[in-house]
Amino acid sequence: MAKPRLEFEFDGPSKSQLKREAQALLAIGNDLLALPDAQLDLIEMDERLRDGLRVWRRITSHEARRRQGQYIGKLLRDSDPDALRDAIAAYWRARERTQLDAERWRDRLLADDGAVTEWIAAHPGIEVQPLRTLIRNARRERAALVAAAAESAEAPAPPNTSPYFRELLLAVRATLHDDAHGAGNA
Repeated sequence: MAKPRLEFEFDGPSKSQLKREAQALLAIGNDLLALPDAQLDLIEMDERLRDGLRVWRRITSHEARRRQGQYIGKLLRDSDPDALRDAIAAYWRARERTQLDAERWRDRLLADDGAVTEWIAAHPGIEVQPLRTLIRNARRERAALVAAAAESAEAPAPPNTSPYFRELLLAVRATLHDDAHGAGNA
């Protein structure tokens, strides 16, 4: 005799599970949206998805963005989410590594004139005089901050709050970025 079918038998994933999966895909879409266009071009994905992400960036209307996000989610269901997650993570790891390299170089440039010579030799295309001026101003500003903090009873100000200090970091990071992209295109 056949067993009677019960109403509450499992017929597939629950509605909650489907919603969690949709939210995970939407998170991947948002992560892809945060990437620059050049990086999006490097990731292997369906062209409709790539175009949909570019359209999503341009939309300003809340409701239109919501609908475009649903469309992106639909396209993501047909893609490999693990490969996309890996590509996104690789981009952010490389960006973090570049940031750390730039901070190390900035600190070396401020600490030692030999490092300035090494930097100029490693990056022959940079303009030397603006770099030296920036380093000199950052050193002077850092010394002034340390001296002011020593005179006051307050806790010493962090030495990386000066505008020249940040400007030097941006210049070093831009040089590293330009060299990385120039080497990739050669």
